Amino acid sequence: METSLSLEGRSAPHSVKRWQLDGTDYEPQQGRSLRSDTRFSAWTPLVNKQSNQQLFEERLCLLLHWFDLWTDRQRKHLLHSLLTRCTKSQLKYCRDWLVETIPVTRVDFTAVLPRFLSLYVMSFLNPRDLCAAAQVSWHWRILAEQDCLWASRCIQKGWFLPYCPGQKEYGAWKNHYISCVSALDWLTPREAAEQYGTLNQQSLGATEEEEEREKERRIRQMIRERLQEEKKFSLRTRRAWGSNAQPRGTRSGSTQRERPRSGITFSSWPSLSWSSRTGGSSSLGQSMSAALSLEKAQISSPVSGSASKASGALSSLTYRPPSVHTDSHIHRSSPALLLLLSNRIPAYELVLSGVRTEVTVVLYDHRGTLSALLTQVERALSGQRAQRLGLLAPGGTEEICLLHSSSLSERTALTPDLRDFWEKLCGWVVLTEEGGGVDIFSPLAASASGVNLIQTLSNLTGLEVQAPMGLATGGFQNILSEWSAGSVCDSVCEEAAAPALRYMCEGVLQGWCRQAQWMEEALGELRGLVGLKLQRFSLQARGRALGHFLWERIRLEDLCVSKDLCEALTEGLAALSRQEESRPLEFLCDFLAGWNKEKEGGEEGEERGGGPSPSCSQRYHSTIPELTQISLSLSLFVQTVLDWRGAVARELHHSEAQYLGRLGAVLKVYHEPLSAALNSNRVILSFAHIHIVLSPVKQILQLNKVFQTELEARLEQWGAEQCIGDVCVRLCSKLKVYTNYLNNYPTALHTIDMCRETNPAFRAFLKRADRTLPTHMLSLQELLLCPVWRIQEYVTLLQALALHTHPGHPDHTHLSSALNTLRQYREFIQKLKKNSERDRVMEETQQMIHGCPHLCEGNRQLIMTQDAALLRSPNEDIPDSLRTYEQVSDVGLFLFTDALVLTQRSVCHTPFMLTNQSTHAFLASVAVGSLAVREITHTRYVCHAFVLEGPCRSWVCATETEEDKERFLCALRSAINTAATGQQ
Repeated sequence: METSLSLEGRSAPHSVKRWQLDGTDYEPQQGRSLRSDTRFSAWTPLVNKQSNQQLFEERLCLLLHWFDLWTDRQRKHLLHSLLTRCTKSQLKYCRDWLVETIPVTRVDFTAVLPRFLSLYVMSFLNPRDLCAAAQVSWHWRILAEQDCLWASRCIQKGWFLPYCPGQKEYGAWKNHYISCVSALDWLTPREAAEQYGTLNQQSLGATEEEEEREKERRIRQMIRERLQEEKKFSLRTRRAWGSNAQPRGTRSGSTQRERPRSGITFSSWPSLSWSSRTGGSSSLGQSMSAALSLEKAQISSPVSGSASKASGALSSLTYRPPSVHTDSHIHRSSPALLLLLSNRIPAYELVLSGVRTEVTVVLYDHRGTLSALLTQVERALSGQRAQRLGLLAPGGTEEICLLHSSSLSERTALTPDLRDFWEKLCGWVVLTEEGGGVDIFSPLAASASGVNLIQTLSNLTGLEVQAPMGLATGGFQNILSEWSAGSVCDSVCEEAAAPALRYMCEGVLQGWCRQAQWMEEALGELRGLVGLKLQRFSLQARGRALGHFLWERIRLEDLCVSKDLCEALTEGLAALSRQEESRPLEFLCDFLAGWNKEKEGGEEGEERGGGPSPSCSQRYHSTIPELTQISLSLSLFVQTVLDWRGAVARELHHSEAQYLGRLGAVLKVYHEPLSAALNSNRVILSFAHIHIVLSPVKQILQLNKVFQTELEARLEQWGAEQCIGDVCVRLCSKLKVYTNYLNNYPTALHTIDMCRETNPAFRAFLKRADRTLPTHMLSLQELLLCPVWRIQEYVTLLQALALHTHPGHPDHTHLSSALNTLRQYREFIQKLKKNSERDRVMEETQQMIHGCPHLCEGNRQLIMTQDAALLRSPNEDIPDSLRTYEQVSDVGLFLFTDALVLTQRSVCHTPFMLTNQSTHAFLASVAVGSLAVREITHTRYVCHAFVLEGPCRSWVCATETEEDKERFLCALRSAINTAATGQQ
């Protein structure tokens, strides 16, 4: 019984021991001998190594199990007990393991870096910081008191050591620096003011005679400066020898120094703002007389009080001649004009070539950001303020596409980003009282929402905002039409396109407005061939053109206005100021016409009585045509102001006649000869091809002929209550003809290209017919584009007509209905155009990248491309701040909406040419959603670099400039965020 119990006790462990062994996965083993079963013994088996190791592992697991159950305090107590029992070798092992596991974040750099690097770092500290560093430790003190750090500081201030320090002498230059600083005569601001005085205090020793001598000295100095200015001005503006210069007394420009001060200015007479070129002597006399008058006034007026003496002699009295301008226009430092030009404007190079010399142009990238644009403007102004701000960017009658990701409209004008942008931008423009304002080249004044946008910008910036009224069609010709004056669209500028002429020359502006779309094709081809050299060539060409214009073409005498014309306008404005007229323009027009008749009558009386002098008669004859032309211009202007609806309706009818002329040219020049050749068995083009290309044009022509006939009938009986909205509604109800035409338009172009390549007879026919006078110097493809342009012109004209139609007018309802229909149709055309452009870009990209997979999948679009350099680091273990990189190859980054394609770029230069060609070979593609971006800090080894981390590998790339890097990373992060939002 006792033996069985003992055996049972040995085979079944105690309950406590059983719980302890549960954590060690204890499983009793049967059949083992009692000698080898040392698991429940109180001693550790030293002879049997296998049992010893097994028992050690079990007890270690049990201890770790208890360690996990203990609190933080209990764990620390156990660690302390264990470490106190360890030997030195064991403690060293713990130290090495902790250093390897937990990296050192703070270390004394003087103990790690070489001595010369530590001294180089300390050389950037000022003396006060060096003294503070010397108090850190003995090692820091030895470094901070080295002579190489203090000798240069002493020598820079002229404090030389009077002896040569010995080899074992320590800190001599530092002690010398401290002694010199301690001996300085340092005064507080109050002590300095008590001893030396301030600039605003009056000198106590100055007598009245000394003040008078100071006044005389300043007056003589001012006269000398005037003499120098007049001498430089006469040398700069005198004529060349032998140029048959007129005598100074007979110049008409010399009589224009006295200008009538009135509230109306005519921008068509620029000579009124220019001083005479040969008025050097008179200006000098005026300057001397002004100085003498100033001297007399200052001597005769008693100067009393310390305030008047402290303000200075010249500042106590300011002399202003009543109507004499003594300053030359060349010496006047007026603020420059600022023009913001988007690179999305067609043929913007031509705009740059025609900008005036007093205009500062900021050509910005359409893909940038608002902050980058503000930085570019601030850099261009260089701390100065602009007189006016011009904005030439893509836009229409309701919004302006300022940037790719920022559109300005009535709905978005008050968003925080745009509000902050306009407040900062217009803060660099002078106030309205000084002539400041904003000129927007988009026809915002042609629609109600555009007018609201103008008023919002005017209230936001506090400046006068002007925009074209959209009373012209075709390209950018609305810039050449009337502009709104300020935020009130019923008032207009005194001359059409006057705000635009502030920034550009008239000839270049007219040529660009009418031919911008055609020039963009040639310039686009030129940009692709020349590439980066185009900008430099453009600047050089502009400089040569402007130089030739300024030095060989401009003549001030060509800008002068005759004396009699100035007299007539002066009398007319004076009479207008004495009368209370409700229609001032009509009164001025009648007055000029009556003045013209009086001059003619006076001339006839003088001829009967003996006749005037020949010069007077010649002057009258030269003045009469000018007055007649001004009278007719004022009459047309008054008529336009009184009837804006009629002006828009007439423009609609006139442009419709031109539109029908171009459509008729398609049928007359192309359809009729091709049909006649088909009927006479001399086939140039088959019946099916003729039907595909030209039949839709015939249907549109029939529809618009009816529209023109009805519109002409309404204009013949035009009145204040006449309506044309119902005619436009009937046209909009039959827009299905245009829909069929637009759906067939790509097929028609493809058919023309195919037949021209495969049919020699049709190719010869196009060569004879294209770009002739009957086709308005346009090709067949360009004529087929006219219906697309006409829809946009309809929207612009109807917006202007609806704007000037009162809501209670019977025509307002029909105009609104027709305008809404045409807007929807315009959006449909824009969508078709966008899809076509996307397909074209994708096809060109597919052809550009060799070995690239199929890109045209789903709704994939190309966002942007960027050229970069692919880098590689020889050692990846070095920290990023000290890591060096080497360029592996040139790459191209093609960013799509859902993927990023990397290509290997090769540049091939053409022999004997300046052009080069880039080829791309497919390298890799990564989904945008699985891509991460990390920027690399700018160091002396690498700049403008970033890391693209994909699922499998990463690429280190670097762009040429910081702007390219920021633009690409901004677009990439936006695409990543969009992809992440779509997945959610």
